[in-house]
Amino acid sequence: MSAASYAGIPLALLAATAYNVGLIQEKRALGRMPALDLRRIPHVVASLLTDAAWLAGFALMLLGLACQVIVLTFEPVSVVQPVLASGVALVLVLSRLVLRERLGAAELWCVAAMAVCVILLAASTGGTGTGAGHHASPGWMTAVMIPSIVVGLLVAASPLRSQFNGRFNGRFNGRAPAAAVCFGIGTGLLYGVAALAIKALSGILVDHHGAAAIAAGVLASPYLYVLAGCSAAAMLLYQVALQRCRASILVPVSTVTGSVYFLIAGTWLFHEHLPTGAGKLGLRLAAIAVAGLVLIALSRQAPDSAEAEPAPVPGYLADPRRQ
Repeated sequence: MSAASYAGIPLALLAATAYNVGLIQEKRALGRMPALDLRRIPHVVASLLTDAAWLAGFALMLLGLACQVIVLTFEPVSVVQPVLASGVALVLVLSRLVLRERLGAAELWCVAAMAVCVILLAASTGGTGTGAGHHASPGWMTAVMIPSIVVGLLVAASPLRSQFNGRFNGRFNGRAPAAAVCFGIGTGLLYGVAALAIKALSGILVDHHGAAAIAAGVLASPYLYVLAGCSAAAMLLYQVALQRCRASILVPVSTVTGSVYFLIAGTWLFHEHLPTGAGKLGLRLAAIAVAGLVLIALSRQAPDSAEAEPAPVPGYLADPRRQ
């Protein structure tokens, strides 16, 4: 195992831990806020930015993203993304301990499987053919990103459209997982595009030397603005979903979508390769397969009927027949 790999996997684990602990902190803060209304985006942004508890969670998520940018400069996507995806196990544990969401036996098995996945990834690093790619064709990046953004926005906004068209028959919660799945798939695609932009920006750290040169390169890159736009849209949609849906449903669906998207698209766009040695290749493929199967299993978990009542929704979302 190379020296970079010794640092890479722990740094990816730090990124996953900081990001997902921040997510749980945001969920706790959102539970104490009035229901968010995306038709009043300035009010939503002001509510979030003036809440100290939410800002603490957001700061942890930014730390996780910063660690992700750094680790992608010297580790390939096929190593980093499954490690980042392992943070779902932490979300499940914290959703039980902190948010009091039920963690079933199947979910506990998934937590153990994610730990095995990280061990397999650690054993698969090193050797030839495992270098990180840093550059992708702008044309292919555009061809992949634009349709993904459009589909992500349409899918994530579909539960909101049903509300505004008067077809909303209650409230978003764990007992109606369809809304959580739509939010998860849509935000997962948006976050996956943001991850591609992060990967592209990581190449600037390799090509430029000195803080001034790096800052100038980042500001001149279109990927910075793709990252900012996708992250902002996904974050707003994700906050609404977090406030009204079970974290143990939303997070796995969003993560499996973003992880699979980034793993496949990122490895191809940045011309990365799997290990050439049969042993390490087998470990790497096994780790990726375990991560994908576990995340799919988590996304298919049925909601718990004993879940606590979620945050109330605004009056304009209420079913008129209930008034």
